[in-house]
Order: sequence, then structure tokens, then C-alpha cells
Amino acid sequence: MFTDQTIAFVGSGTMAEAMIRGLLSGGIVAPEQIIAAGPRLDRGEELVARHGVRVTCDNAEAAEAGQIVVLAVKPQRIPDVLPDLRGRLRNTDVLVSIVAGMPIQRLADGAAHAAVVRAMPNTPGQIAQGISVWTATPEVEPDQRERARHILAALGEEILVDDERELDMATALSGSGPAYVFMMMEAMIDAGVHLGFSRRVSRQLVFRTMAGSVAYAEQSGRHVAALRNQVTSPGGTTAAALYHLEKGGLRTVISRGLWAAYERSRSLGSD
Repeated sequence: MFTDQTIAFVGSGTMAEAMIRGLLSGGIVAPEQIIAAGPRLDRGEELVARHGVRVTCDNAEAAEAGQIVVLAVKPQRIPDVLPDLRGRLRNTDVLVSIVAGMPIQRLADGAAHAAVVRAMPNTPGQIAQGISVWTATPEVEPDQRERARHILAALGEEILVDDERELDMATALSGSGPAYVFMMMEAMIDAGVHLGFSRRVSRQLVFRTMAGSVAYAEQSGRHVAALRNQVTSPGGTTAAALYHLEKGGLRTVISRGLWAAYERSRSLGSD
């Protein structure tokens, strides 16, 4: 599928490296089929040492070299980066963007290229345990879609959607989601220390409780509310804790936080 194909990364940060690592470890492409562009020479040298890929500090050079160009920069850098791509992409190339909040039309106009895939991966993709939501313009050919699917699958699971608005929704829910989980874990670890556990033991208890609960929920196939009820005995310790979590407005705070992230994702495209 990727024979004689070069994947160019414009942006060489954490998510770009996660994709590179997944593509190489999965044997999808060889190191010489990847070129990564970034402003820092020392960062490029790190990628060469770790993965043996080609690197450059010239975005236009990378874009010209790739048949698949992955745009992996911060949203704030888009006004500076898109002009580097303009006129560099051939009609047979596809632009894959993992830039948060950046609408397809702005990407297509800025790069003067109609075949665009927009995706929202998340942090667990760094260990191939992430999930990406993505969509594509009609100009993306079926074989290009399959290549995009394989690239995103290097980060974990992937979900193709028809409506681009779902990308902003995914940004709020799964893209930013790991931060919400980490904050919950941090709060639980600190509470464990307050109870009297050492931080090491509290951390171990929380990590295994989180991981085990997710695995159990996935395997059971039951609604998470039913699983919560299963753990909650009338008048018991769990019921006492949940009473205070509900009284403190946990559900409302989470819902408001996700809505704020969604609105921010929508606004990034117009900033």
C-alpha cells in the first residue's frame, strides 16, 4: 500500500513522533520513506538517532518530498506554515491534518489543495492505545483514505465520520480527555496521601484501579451506570463518597468543561 510512497511530517513534535514510531514498529513503511520537518535542528537529530528517518528544517522541502503530507503543528503556527505548503502539493497528494480546531476549508484554502483529511488523535496514541476521529473531503480518493486510515491506526483505534463538526466534538471529548483523566488521578492520589498512604502506594492503587475499571467496563459490555450501581451498596462507603461527588456538582463541572473545550476548538479555526 505504501510502496514508493513518502510520508512527510510538517511538524516534528510528540504526536508526529508517535505516528512515526507506530508506522515503523508496525512495518508499514521503512525509515527512508519518512521525512520530518521542524524548526529545531537538535530535534531533527533526535529523530534521526531514534528512528533513522530523514529530517529537514524546510517545510516546503518536506511537502515536496511527500505523497502524504501530515500537518502536525500547533494551531497558532498555521498562519506561518500553510504558505510553505502552497503550491508544493501535487494533485495526487493528500494532506492529513492533526491540528486541533483547524477546519478543512481553511487548510484547503491555505495550502491550495483540495484533498484533505482532518483527524483528531489523542495522547495515548504515543503507546498505540489512542483513538482518532477523522473525516475527508470528497477529493480524497479511496486508496488515499485507506492510507490515511493505516497511518492513524498506528496510534490505536480510528473512527471515520461524515460531519466535520464531530471533529470539534472529539477534540473536547477524546482529544482533551486524557487531561481530565489525569486530573482525576492526581486528585485521587493526593487524597490517598491525605488518608495516610505513601505517595508510591497511593499512585499504584489509583493506576491499577483506573486501568482495571476501564478494562472491566469494556469486557462487561454493560452500561457504566449499571457497573457503578454494582459497586454501590446502600448506605455503604461508595454511596457516601458518591453523595458528596454529586453534591459537589461533578457531572455538571465535567459537562461544562467539555463544552468549553468544544467552543475553544471551534474558535481556533477563526483566531
